[in-house]
Order: sequence, then structure tokens, then C-alpha cells
Amino acid sequence: MIKSKSLDFCLLIPCYDNLDGLLFSLRSVSYYTDRFMVLIVDDGSAIPVTSTSIRLGVKINFPLFILRNEVNQGITAALNCGLQWIEENEIASYIARLDCGDQCSPDRFYKQMDFMQSHPEVGLLGSWCVFEDRIKSFRYQYTTPTRNREIKRALHFRNVFIHPTVVFKTTLLKKVGHYPTNFIYAEDYALFYKLIKITHSHILDEFLVICEINNEGISLKNRQDQLASRGRIVMEFGTNPLLKIVGILRLYALRLLPKRLVLLARKLAR
Repeated sequence: MIKSKSLDFCLLIPCYDNLDGLLFSLRSVSYYTDRFMVLIVDDGSAIPVTSTSIRLGVKINFPLFILRNEVNQGITAALNCGLQWIEENEIASYIARLDCGDQCSPDRFYKQMDFMQSHPEVGLLGSWCVFEDRIKSFRYQYTTPTRNREIKRALHFRNVFIHPTVVFKTTLLKKVGHYPTNFIYAEDYALFYKLIKITHSHILDEFLVICEINNEGISLKNRQDQLASRGRIVMEFGTNPLLKIVGILRLYALRLLPKRLVLLARKLAR
């Protein structure tokens, strides 16, 4: 039985009809086995995710808990279901994120936990990452500003916190709530904006996660809706009037570009 707040972090992973991607991601998770747990939210998969199906596919020696939505409710609802469970059980000091198909470096959580524990003023931490299309052998590095002041400026133009790289303090949820439900496909961007208003943030300048590029994934499949939501987020949460205007114009321009051209530009720019 896990004691309340006895763990360093709880790793939250939503899953919908992607057991192979889930197993791939779990194989990359490494940390002190008695200091963290994994919480999987199965969001109505046709074949339910079970402890047995996971343990048959990957050898794990850390605590694992699965929440099941009988009907698919969408990524935001699945994430909020996980946050609510973590809050109710007071299980860990931090919440970490990972998505099915993404891969952590072996030292990701050691480095992030070391940083958070030695910088108590920081409530939200991310890292640089690599985006990769394993089928087409296409990849590019995603780098961002790393310091709190620079991050606040850069958020007007893009989401510098790539969701599967983040770790944040569980206690902050009492102040900001859960993922907002009124910004479709950009719930993470909105939550991060709310977090940086009440806490310091930082991004490690190391590539600690490889994020899968999936043309059927939520971000690419719903790119236009996501960009529209990001524009509304900048309008609502942005703090610098000039940067807000520039950021919104940039997002409008991105909506006019085909996603293939955007991916190619990112690759050439790195």
C-alpha cells in the first residue's frame, strides 16, 4: 500500500487504442522503483488496457494503476480524470507527463527530480525534446528558452512546454484547477499559462524525450482547431499587448500553411 505523498512523482499517461505505443513508452521509464508510480487512463479503448496486458508486453517493477473510461471522452477529460485521482489520493509531490509512443531518456526523471528538489521555487519544469517520425525517418530537435522570464515572453508565440516533457507540483492544482475544457486540443497550453502566473518555471536545455510524430495524432490531425484555440489562449492569458498581437498574427499565418511545409521548415531550421 502506497502511503500518501510518499512518492516523488506520479507519471500520468492517457491511452486510447494504442497499447503498442503505451508499452513502448513504459519500456523507457526509469527511476527509483519505490519513489514513483505510473497512472494510466484508458479512455475507452476497444480492447481495455489491463495490468495483465501490460505485464505481458513489458517487464516493469514499479507501481502501476489503471483508470478506465468505458466510453471515449477525449484527451482533456482523460487527463482531468487522472489529475482528480492523484489529488484525491495525495500520492505524490509532482505530476509528470508522457504520451503513448514517446520515449524518455534513461536519466530524464533523475535529472528532473534533482532539479525540482534543489529549486523549490520552480513549480513547472520541462525539457528540450526531439520530434521523430519513425516510419519516414524524419526528425528534428525542438529547443526553447530555458529561464522563467524568457519563457513568459516566448509563450506568446508558441507552447515552449512540450507536454510529454513536463513535471509540475501537485499542490498547484488547488490554485489553477485542472486542464481547461474550453480550449480544444490546446488544454496543455492553457494550463501552462495558468501555472506560470503563480509559479516560477524552467526548461532543462537537454533532450530528455523523443516525441513521436504521428499524422493520426491529436495535434496534427486537428491542427486547425488547435491553432484557433492557441490564438484564444494568447488573447486571454498573454500579458504583453504588443507580444499578444504578434503572437496572434503568427498563429494566423500558421493556419494558412500546410502542415507538411511547417514540419519541413522546422527540420531545416534546427
